[in-house]
Order: sequence, then structure tokens, then C-alpha cells
Amino acid sequence: QVQLVESGGGLVQVGGSLRLSCAASGNLVSPNTMGWYRQPPGKRRELVAIITYGGVTNVADPVKGRFTISRDSAKNTVTLQMNSLNAEDTAVYYCNYKKSYGPTLIEYWGQGTQVTVSS
Repeated sequence: QVQLVESGGGLVQVGGSLRLSCAASGNLVSPNTMGWYRQPPGKRRELVAIITYGGVTNVADPVKGRFTISRDSAKNTVTLQMNSLNAEDTAVYYCNYKKSYGPTLIEYWGQGTQVTVSS
């Protein structure tokens, strides 16, 4: 089992910034991929950004240039720096951990943290 604990969500005005952090613990196996997904109100969960153990990132187009993902593999943490926030960024943000064993993918989710951007 892997536990993921998110922090840093909240209410911010349009154009503002927030930093989300996620700490992973438990049966962590390297290499792995960690990252963030979000679920806007009434919509499906979507990718925000992920980062591999080696530091390779995949950032979704809607947030590219505004959000930055980073990780500290020694501390098992992943951080999402969100700048120039707009109303479309309002969502519940979920931390994700995934590990592949050949064709089998094991993944875990955090409990989610609310980000609300107000105008």
C-alpha cells in the first residue's frame, strides 16, 4: 500500500499562485511516476502533470507554461507550482503514484485537495 497526502489547496484570485505538495509513504518502489490530476466540477478527471523518477515531465497543454511540476525522490514528495491561475483551473486536485510491473500498472490516489480560483 502507498499513502499519498496532499496539501496546499485553497482559494485564490484570478492571476494568483498556489503550490500543491504531496508526500508519499508506504511500500514505495522505484522507479515510479508521480503527478497530479484534477477534476473540475461536473467533468471527468484529467491529467495536469506527471514526472518520472528520472525527472521527465508530461504537462497538459491547458497548464503548460503556467504550472511546474517537480519532485524530490529522496523525500518522496512531488510539488505543483501553479501560476497565473484562472477560473478554469478550479477543481479538486489529486496526487497520483504509479508503478509498472511489465503489463501491470499499480496506482494510488490521494484524497484530493480543492483549488478554487475566484474572479
